[in-house]
Amino acid sequence: MTTTPRLPHAPEIDLTAPPIIRTIGQRALIVGVIGTVVALYIAFTNPTVFFRGYLVSYMDWLGICLGSLAIVMVRHMTGGKWGTVIRRILGASMRTLPLMALLFIPLVFAAKRLYPWAMPIDSIADPIIREHLQKHTFILRDYLNLNAFVVRAIIYFGIWFILQTALSRLSARHNSPPVSDTSASSKRISAPGLILYALTVSFAVIDWVMSLDPSWVSTIYGLIFVAGQLITALAFAIVIERVLFNYRPMNVLLRPSFVHDHGNLMLAFIMVWAYFSFSQFLIMWAGNLPDEITWYFRRLHHGWEYVGLFLVLFHFFIPFFLLLFRPNKRDVRRLVWIAAWMLVAHYVEIFWHIEPSFSQSFTVTLADLVIPFAMGGLWVAYFCRNLSSQPLIPAYDATAQDILEPAHE
Repeated sequence: MTTTPRLPHAPEIDLTAPPIIRTIGQRALIVGVIGTVVALYIAFTNPTVFFRGYLVSYMDWLGICLGSLAIVMVRHMTGGKWGTVIRRILGASMRTLPLMALLFIPLVFAAKRLYPWAMPIDSIADPIIREHLQKHTFILRDYLNLNAFVVRAIIYFGIWFILQTALSRLSARHNSPPVSDTSASSKRISAPGLILYALTVSFAVIDWVMSLDPSWVSTIYGLIFVAGQLITALAFAIVIERVLFNYRPMNVLLRPSFVHDHGNLMLAFIMVWAYFSFSQFLIMWAGNLPDEITWYFRRLHHGWEYVGLFLVLFHFFIPFFLLLFRPNKRDVRRLVWIAAWMLVAHYVEIFWHIEPSFSQSFTVTLADLVIPFAMGGLWVAYFCRNLSSQPLIPAYDATAQDILEPAHE
């Protein structure tokens, strides 16, 4: 027995993004352009410091893009109204991938300034890394070399782009009649897509972050970044839905139960991040092997230990505690403060992962403060353009019809 799909309420509700999104995009572009001018000045006067800050910011903004792709695939696999109401926000985030691919190019040219494996061995200052590379020459010959670095990056971006494009095209079908159900097709893409996402992100993190210290390895390191990307992508989506909540149609469509689900998801992602991070630390501490503890030794001395303590408190304990309370998860006006803070805390985490590879003692440079706004301004402007190009809800998706019904809460 078949049932006729209910006509969506899209004709009764204006589903286009409110003008505030274009305004935010314009202002973000101004911030991005001004920040880029300052960043270029740093690049010409102190290129080494510039590229260190550039890598930190790049991994941060790329995480929101890829994390959004992952959450979209999770939603397709599990269903649920919680994902439908922010699906277009996440979609606009993941469609910034072309910009992130373009912004990756400077890192290729900066490899000899960032990565020890790209430098002449005799010029490597760290004796442990220099000895490791001299002892394991096959690493340089077979894996850590610039050509392989570029080829692998092309593969990563190619896989991400295929997934993003396929899901975006399916979503675009729901912008106009007739009502259709593409959930089966979305699942066929998302099931292998989630596996590919976890693998490619893990290998990309090995290439772009872990190889800053090629003498150190961790099999769970990539998953820490995966969890961080899920946190920041969801946090950014919550910030945007809070902005939209002041305007129609989001103030009509966003229900406390959806916000509650978003809060629960953020709590789950924070717990997963803490589990991966603590597991890595516990295994390294228990083993206490010279080749394994050097990474933590750098980050637990000379001022970096305070950054680590900051992450324990403000990236896990306090957000975890606040998200245990139901009122904080059902009111988007409360939840947004936790989400915004997680965006800041995650940037600090990436800074803690990367910067100690270059600075023995705690150091914050002008590049670390300017480049996030330069890159972020351009990213947000592109995001706002994407978000304004489609309705905020896939009105003609058969699985989204319940969201367009009047709320009974």
